[in-house]
Amino acid sequence: LAIFGILLLLINPKFSKTEYEIEKSNLVVLVDNSTSIKEINTSTNLDSLLKKIIQNKNVLDLFNIQTFSFGNSLEALDSLNFTKKSTNITDALNSINTLFDTSSTAVVMISDGNQTVGEDYEFYSSPNEITVYPLVIGDTTAYDDIRISQVNANKYAFLKNKFPLETYIAYEGEGSINTVVRIAMDGKVVASESVKLSKTDNSTKIITLLEAKTVGAKEIKISATPLKNEKNTSNNQREIALEVIDEKTNVAIISDILHPDIGALKKAIESNEQRQVDILKSNTDVEKLDNIDLFILYQPIPTFKPIYNFIEAKGAQIFTITGSKTDWRFLNSVQSSFEKNSYNQIEEIFPILNSNFSVFNNAEFSITNFPPLESDLGEILITKPHETLMDQRIKGVDVGEPFLALITDGPRKEAVLFGENIWKWRMQSFRNDKSFNNFDDLMGKLVLYLASNKAKERLTLDYNTIFSGAGDAKIKASYFDKTYIFDTNASLDITIKRLSDGSIREIPMLLKSGYYEADLENFASGSYEFKVNVQNETISKSGAFKILDFDVEKQFLSSNYQKLGRLAQNTGGSLYYPEMTDSLIAELINDKRYLPTQIGSQNVVSLIDFRILLAIIIAALTAEWFLRKYNGLS
Repeated sequence: LAIFGILLLLINPKFSKTEYEIEKSNLVVLVDNSTSIKEINTSTNLDSLLKKIIQNKNVLDLFNIQTFSFGNSLEALDSLNFTKKSTNITDALNSINTLFDTSSTAVVMISDGNQTVGEDYEFYSSPNEITVYPLVIGDTTAYDDIRISQVNANKYAFLKNKFPLETYIAYEGEGSINTVVRIAMDGKVVASESVKLSKTDNSTKIITLLEAKTVGAKEIKISATPLKNEKNTSNNQREIALEVIDEKTNVAIISDILHPDIGALKKAIESNEQRQVDILKSNTDVEKLDNIDLFILYQPIPTFKPIYNFIEAKGAQIFTITGSKTDWRFLNSVQSSFEKNSYNQIEEIFPILNSNFSVFNNAEFSITNFPPLESDLGEILITKPHETLMDQRIKGVDVGEPFLALITDGPRKEAVLFGENIWKWRMQSFRNDKSFNNFDDLMGKLVLYLASNKAKERLTLDYNTIFSGAGDAKIKASYFDKTYIFDTNASLDITIKRLSDGSIREIPMLLKSGYYEADLENFASGSYEFKVNVQNETISKSGAFKILDFDVEKQFLSSNYQKLGRLAQNTGGSLYYPEMTDSLIAELINDKRYLPTQIGSQNVVSLIDFRILLAIIIAALTAEWFLRKYNGLS
């Protein structure tokens, strides 16, 4: 028996077992949850329309049903409240493609087709061949309508200067119309212009120069005279705001070489209209430098000697950028803040962010995929109090040397960057985010710190004084302990008072990645005052802001069924209306692309469990041994 078991174990006979399961296609139901759907919901009950689709017995038998809502982003559908202030259809479709990328999927999208942010969905093509069936809700009738489609203005203007205002007027209709566009600042009409539009010539741009006469926040209201019997007049006016300031930061970039870094720095710094950058050479007459608030010294060489003498005499703030062309023997001798023992060997250096940096809030700055900068190797010694914003990494090793450092010597502030080709960082910011803001915001904070004479503070606030809508309204705060290390265990709350009725709300500030934030999305338009408090501390800061009454979703009256129809055509679907819901359900049920698929999986199983067989073999040999001993056999 034991020998038989051993032979059976060696042979190990097997048999195959096939298991079958049914895989259903996915049916994703997307519902537009923006404010533009709120009025439509009164005439078309979206809840009943949604239930009619997802509770149909045949649909349930054929599909795995998933429901989502969307505004600016995709969310799991819990309930519909129609409070989202923007609509991004492309983002919702891209998110569905990411979630359902391995099986057959159909998308029923219930929307009016009016997108307010994001890429145009009209030419959207699904990479996973997901079919979209738009279900158009809302009024499809085209009405004569004139609207202010866009207004462009700077965030800041300077006292006694004129600033440009661009206004785009659009018309939808069959005939020719005349309207008057009026521009009012702080309730007083400061400009007006007559506009004539027609079906063929249906848009125009008006450029107006306005004068900033007084300091402070200015409300600018642009309005167009309504057409006769115009149904939607809410889009005939737009309200924006800007701040008039009485100061400007003058920055000078001193360089004797041509380098793309200089252009990148100029564009980044001047992205804030409060700042002006002049590019000068080291032989510039020092008498022309009296109005400069910050000097950026790019790769200094001995010809910079007069500039350094002027800076020393004036006590000006400086930002030094070094690189392959820097004369370190001269630089080490002309200033006493830092020195470098250069080996004259160029190396690629990668940045490492310092998470304990406390001079200003850098939590939102990202160095993801940032390329290395070039600098010569050498030991760096900073001889004055300083903080490093970034450290160096060379060939994957953290070398413990500063890369970008801020130096404080009494009231004087300095910064030094040990590397060139910073223009590559600005380009990478654009690749990452389709915007230069990541890099430009860091440069802006760096310039603001260097040009300011304010002392370091444990509690700092970051917010706009004017928000174009509640959806953009956020107040951020950074809090540091007594050693100026960011405190993640602090409790911050913000008390907000609405000036019109005196109502007060107190909400906690939530800890994010390196800062605290209060989201004011649910606040109504109006003027507010606020105060941020640190619990168990006597530290607080106050401020004021205003939320403008603007809802981009109210700019449209009719549904955009034409674009939804083209979306359906591009993805292989069909366009439907609420009264055609039964036809939509019938097409989904009868479409052979969504038939359930039977999937078989073959499992090879041993005929006998080897553990049982081993137990039998051991038992047989044990019995053999006992029987032989019992009978006196060897």
